[in-house]
Amino acid sequence: MTSAEAADGRLGPREAGCEVRVAIDAMGGDHGAAVMIGGAALASKRYPDARFVFFGREAEIAPLLAARPELARRSTLHHTDVAVKMTDKPSQALRSGRRTSSMWLAVEAVKTGEADVAVSAGNTGALMAMAKICLRTIAAVDRPAIAAIWPTLRGRSIVLDVGASIGADARTLVDLAVMGAAMARIVLDIERPTVGLLNVGTEEIKGIEEVKAASRLLREADLPALDYRGFVEGDDIGAGTVDVVVTEGFSGNIALKAAEGTAKQIRTYIRTAFAGSLRAKLAYLLARDALDGLRAKMDVRNNNGGVFLGLNGIVIKSHGSMDEVGTAGAIGLGHAMVCNQLLRRINDTFAIASHAPMRSEAPHGGARVEGRGPETQAARSEHT
Repeated sequence: MTSAEAADGRLGPREAGCEVRVAIDAMGGDHGAAVMIGGAALASKRYPDARFVFFGREAEIAPLLAARPELARRSTLHHTDVAVKMTDKPSQALRSGRRTSSMWLAVEAVKTGEADVAVSAGNTGALMAMAKICLRTIAAVDRPAIAAIWPTLRGRSIVLDVGASIGADARTLVDLAVMGAAMARIVLDIERPTVGLLNVGTEEIKGIEEVKAASRLLREADLPALDYRGFVEGDDIGAGTVDVVVTEGFSGNIALKAAEGTAKQIRTYIRTAFAGSLRAKLAYLLARDALDGLRAKMDVRNNNGGVFLGLNGIVIKSHGSMDEVGTAGAIGLGHAMVCNQLLRRINDTFAIASHAPMRSEAPHGGARVEGRGPETQAARSEHT
């Protein structure tokens, strides 16, 4: 994403006059209501057609809205004292916060039609468990995924799953490819995105059986909505070799955290290198414009927000440590997903895929975890 795109919140083509109602879990994240309200205020300037529904403690939220009259005019506040803690296990959050927590109520607003998208910076595992139970998965999908926007040398890519659940059989990986391509068409404005399966090598003989089986299915299906390019390796993610990188949640989450950690490490190296001596400080002044550009490219705020794919509704997970700028970016991502009809695109693609051989021939490997009860759903997300 360029600095200009980050500044005005553009994340892909948007329909003119698109009105979006955003439900916000105001108590989620490391910084709580102050950052969530501040981020909504920034987003309201970028999206004058947006409306906001806040869920949380009225005593904390009301003064923040009062200080922002323009945002307050376009907002509704629902009070609840219950907030999911970042340290809560998903199963614990379901038992104590189902139906009454700010997180649950924000997601439920999408189900009831009060909002078009829910945004939370809270506990990822709890949010996924609540979203899946409240919204349910679409008919074609057994397991939802979290998709992230990834900065690359070529621009941006979509990577999924980055932490919704551990393990995936061949059919699940194919589902991820279909959903990731639908999101890429919105975010990257590419009609037929290229897709790759993350593997330990690019040779067809390498990798576990589930990944190899998924590769065969995608090649045989030759879906018109995506251009399957075969296996990609870890270094291909940052290189931008393909538009969509598909993997299961365990390795995807590790890749995401490793990339975030590497970005912080490089920023620290650069800051230290230019602070060591007078000559180094002078060199910084001469290179400041270039360094500012590099800093913007490495700023995780410019690509904040994970999209929960495969549900009967749109939910955006903002990073828990984000400030107002990053929060506004997550809201903007949700705005783009609604305006460009993400759910319709996913369902249309699956409708086409249902006629392809892969939908009836996809093997169900042992990696798939069965069960649909609330506790089972939560257990799948305990690691996030």
